[in-house]
Amino acid sequence: MLSREDFIFTIGYDGPVAVVDNHAKRKYGKLGTAELAEKGFFRAAYSSARFSGNSQELELVAKAYNSLGMHPPVDIIAMERLFGVSLVDVKRSISL
Repeated sequence: MLSREDFIFTIGYDGPVAVVDNHAKRKYGKLGTAELAEKGFFRAAYSSARFSGNSQELELVAKAYNSLGMHPPVDIIAMERLFGVSLVDVKRSISL
C-alpha cells in the first residue's frame, strides 16, 4: 500500500506503479485534509479524505468545493468521478 503522501499526490499510473508528483508531495504532503481544501487543492484534499476513510473529512471537502459556487453542487459520489480518485492496491511508486 502507498503512503498517505504518495497516494494524495499520485498523478497517474504506469502499470502497477503509481506516478507521484514529488515537488507537490514535498511542499504540501504534511498538510491535513482541511488545510489542503483551504488552499484550493481539492483533488489532494479528496484523496486525503479517501485515504483516511473518514466520512466527515469527505463532507468537509465537498462543502469547501461547493462553497466556490460551482453549479450544480457535487456530492461525495460525484467527487470521486470528478477527481478520478479511487483506492487502488499499488505497492510501488516512482516520483517525478
